[in-house]
Amino acid sequence: MTQRFDNQVVLVTGGAQGLGRAMVERFAAEGAHVHFADLNTAAGADLLEQLADERHSFDAVDITDPSAVRHWIDGVARDEGHIDVLVNNAGIIRDNRIENITVEDWDAVLSVSLNGAFYCTQAAFKHMRERGYGRVVSFSSMSWRGNFGQVNYVAAKAGVVGFPRGFALEGARHGITANAIAPGLIETPMLASMNAPARDKLVGKVPMQHTGQPQDIAAAAAFLCSPEAGYITGVVLDVDGGIGIGSSIR
Repeated sequence: MTQRFDNQVVLVTGGAQGLGRAMVERFAAEGAHVHFADLNTAAGADLLEQLADERHSFDAVDITDPSAVRHWIDGVARDEGHIDVLVNNAGIIRDNRIENITVEDWDAVLSVSLNGAFYCTQAAFKHMRERGYGRVVSFSSMSWRGNFGQVNYVAAKAGVVGFPRGFALEGARHGITANAIAPGLIETPMLASMNAPARDKLVGKVPMQHTGQPQDIAAAAAFLCSPEAGYITGVVLDVDGGIGIGSSIR
């Protein structure tokens, strides 16, 4: 594997499990110093033990708390001397029909996916601006186009599509790119929790006729966060086996 991130400092939220774990492993394999945050302390400790490298760290950080976010990111910047990459991956679901979504469930989903991305990006921006270099990738979902029973999740992930586009215009003059990734049906605990008929129905709509793997997402994130992607900013990259194209009359 190439060492595109040799001695670069990478931050990943929601990094202890699922897609986040795959990205932490990928960045570490490519030479990065990876600092990941998650509220699942058991999974975080397990991953850190697996990495077995003192260059990496795990912290339990509530990314809906801006002061906690600043403390984490400023601490990493102080210890490492710089920050190169931020991956806003953390997200939750609280699915229900709109008449049954509570204010608490609405706020929780928006707070983690959208507010969390804002807090982390704002905190990392000042450190990236000082160096004149940075890569920020935020995670949306194929659901941002609309999904039944997920108005809170859809709203949050649509916001994550718009947020990098606005920030890209501000970051460009400082050598900072901002992009989003919209995964499709990926083999994660979230997908595994679906009942089999619903899952099979969704997979049947994928043009490639199968689900993706977390490593597919990690590869896409590694590219967008790499030096080679320096002229790509403000885009949404669909990694979804073609499901985002839409259905064919055939």
